[in-house]
Amino acid sequence: MAFIKNTFVQVCWARAVVFAGACSAMVLPMQAVGADEVVRSFAFAKENAPQVAPGTVIGKSNVEQFRDVLDVGLLMAIRNGWVELRVAAGNSFEVSPAYVESTAAHAGKTPVKLGDAPGEIVGYAGGRPFPDEPRQDDPRAGEKIAWNYRYMHGDGGGILPIQWKYRNMQTGEVERLLRVEVRLLKFKYRTGAGMSPEVSPNPSNLYAASYLKVLEPMDYRNTQLLIQRYDDDTKLDDSYMYYPFQRRVRRLATGQTTDAFLGSDVMIEDFDGYNGRISEMKWVFKSVRYMLMPFYNHNEVRLTDEFRDAEGFRYTAFTGQGGCFPDINWQIRKVYVVEAIPVAANHPVSKRVYFFDAQTFAIARSLVYDRKGELWKIAILGKSHPDHHLPINKGSGVPLNDAGSMIDIQAMHCSTGQFKTVAQPAQISPTMFQVQNLRGSD
Repeated sequence: MAFIKNTFVQVCWARAVVFAGACSAMVLPMQAVGADEVVRSFAFAKENAPQVAPGTVIGKSNVEQFRDVLDVGLLMAIRNGWVELRVAAGNSFEVSPAYVESTAAHAGKTPVKLGDAPGEIVGYAGGRPFPDEPRQDDPRAGEKIAWNYRYMHGDGGGILPIQWKYRNMQTGEVERLLRVEVRLLKFKYRTGAGMSPEVSPNPSNLYAASYLKVLEPMDYRNTQLLIQRYDDDTKLDDSYMYYPFQRRVRRLATGQTTDAFLGSDVMIEDFDGYNGRISEMKWVFKSVRYMLMPFYNHNEVRLTDEFRDAEGFRYTAFTGQGGCFPDINWQIRKVYVVEAIPVAANHPVSKRVYFFDAQTFAIARSLVYDRKGELWKIAILGKSHPDHHLPINKGSGVPLNDAGSMIDIQAMHCSTGQFKTVAQPAQISPTMFQVQNLRGSD
């Protein structure tokens, strides 16, 4: 055991991975997945990454020089003159040491396995289920990446609030502004400081739940959405909407998660990159790439005073065609490219292309294709480092949703979100995610 521990510490130093002291504290009885693989899984990968000088501005005149680090959606947007990207130096987004320790502890025991059918996982008990590098010759590598996303670090928190704009991309006109509060909570496999591993009691065996409430404008005020997701991924979510004009709670039909939510360009399924079950998609691992991704420090980008609040928080500004693009820094990061093909034949999307960040497994970029297989929407979900955001987020190890946009390139329309995200699940009561709470919150 001592030999394994010492070997792991040596690997940590050799890879120059900083886990805020986690390396020296871990004891890893590795059998199924080696210590080297766990370290690599959480590293900020720089080896063989293409170099783009910090301060470079990529625009219409020079975009062809950088096509290898851009996806087809951003390449098209820059070619069209819709936006310019500002490149910054890369920085590591270290996750919580407790989450790394949980991964290491479980990786050293019986390995996590996929079941016979999509949505089935065997032996998962915490941390990152598949820390080993995905292989091109593994036909279910994409599914494993999706599971790493589902169980990524973060026990919940809130967005208090989102400033949500519907914009005409041609003219820049803001057609509607919503102010929306969001709260999320994991019920199982939690690793945050001061958090119990599981919420108890949990008679329904929920994995997680999310709650959304519209504060403004008046015609949408108190509209609420509740999603309860089960630990068993093959079991349908329980989703409910509260409509204040009817003063009634209605259960959402499965197909409604792919409707335009509140008239925006966003589906419920789009939330946080992908807000569905693993079993609802066929996941196909396509490649490993180094690409420009919207990871940055909130206090180093252009901020606006438009919604400055009593705490002095300033939201990220927007720029580009129609004001549809967050005015942020982009950095080179290692990503796993995965196609997600809906299982349901009547789904409005033919496929989504996800770019999973290899260090955190967050989805910061995705492309949405229509039923004809043509590019329909470009999704950007800017991620701020928690140590460069609100003081309360420092040390959380959670990449924070900071500014997002869903751009419908066919309709030339976009829905943008400016987020005040707080990664503090301990402040959220599990009772908030009960159906009876919907009526009581009106």
